[in-house]
Amino acid sequence: MHCVYYPPEVGGLESHVHYLCRGLARRGHDVTVITSLSQPGLAREEVREGIRIHRTPLPARTPVGWSIHAVGSTPRTRAAVQGADIVHAQAFPSLVPCALALAGNSTPLLCTLHTSHFLRLAKRPVVRTALGKLLELSDYNFAASKEIADVGEGLSGSVSVEVVVNGVETDIFRPVPPGIERRAGRRRIIVPRRLFPKNGVEYFVRALPTILAGADVEAMVVGDGPERERLEAIAGELGVGDRIVFLGARPHAEMPGLLCSADLSVFPSLMEATSVAALESMACGVPVAASAVGGLPQIVDDEVGGLFAPADPDALAHAVLRLLDEEGLARRARTARKRVVSHWSNERLVDRHLEIYRELLERRI
Repeated sequence: MHCVYYPPEVGGLESHVHYLCRGLARRGHDVTVITSLSQPGLAREEVREGIRIHRTPLPARTPVGWSIHAVGSTPRTRAAVQGADIVHAQAFPSLVPCALALAGNSTPLLCTLHTSHFLRLAKRPVVRTALGKLLELSDYNFAASKEIADVGEGLSGSVSVEVVVNGVETDIFRPVPPGIERRAGRRRIIVPRRLFPKNGVEYFVRALPTILAGADVEAMVVGDGPERERLEAIAGELGVGDRIVFLGARPHAEMPGLLCSADLSVFPSLMEATSVAALESMACGVPVAASAVGGLPQIVDDEVGGLFAPADPDALAHAVLRLLDEEGLARRARTARKRVVSHWSNERLVDRHLEIYRELLERRI
């Protein structure tokens, strides 16, 4: 596997790759990850949960930095692919080092398309052609949502993309005792979002006065980012600073308890693939209110929560108030958990990857 970011980095792509690799390793497969030295103090080489991890320098968290990392990681990738049965690029930038490392080699190459960054780039005419050529390097393509798959297939007539929704470790993300106590009789909303503009947390903050006018609630935002100071200021200006707490980034291990501390999870995204955090909420038996964007409508409907128009505080507030019905929430909570276990567990994700890996190996033979 090649991916720019890997735990302890936090995010949907990072969780997807980590749980997929762990699932493969637990089934006895030999898994190596090439990733970046994205944080101070990380080991260049280590083994975690049976996964060999190699980290190479990342000069900056920018397109230029990612490009330099991709090229700079090629020697390490070339060494890792020797003797490999499958090489899997996790996101399109990883196709470059993987393809270079496999030059002259018949080993199957796969790519999984993640994130809204791919969607933004695909809208640029100058970039579209290059992206299409990149995807043509891959023998098989997955995508985290139908929206991303459709865009990927539109880049080249010879490219096909299968939608494979991110998986959740349902033995970890499950109903557990609340991690944070709350005031009796008061409802709690959790917004597990990193604080970047695309995640739309500003619209939740702006919806909060309307929500408070119709229900006794408190909110907690789990995640950090460059928008935090501005969002805290907006909450103060709107007079809701005492009903919303910004908890910052929290370790992944704390998330089941934090999610289970809430009655409802809200995802006010402006762009989204298939949100791992939304699936984790559902796996914990927490209904979800989400923007009707990207891959969110694939996993959220009236049976497990509700959808609202993006960038619309009034629509968001209306959806939340409609859902804050105790009987309805309890029913949706049970359905949400069952749905994730049935359709989007990490075990099913690993099963599908192994099916494709084996098909590609059989074709080579």
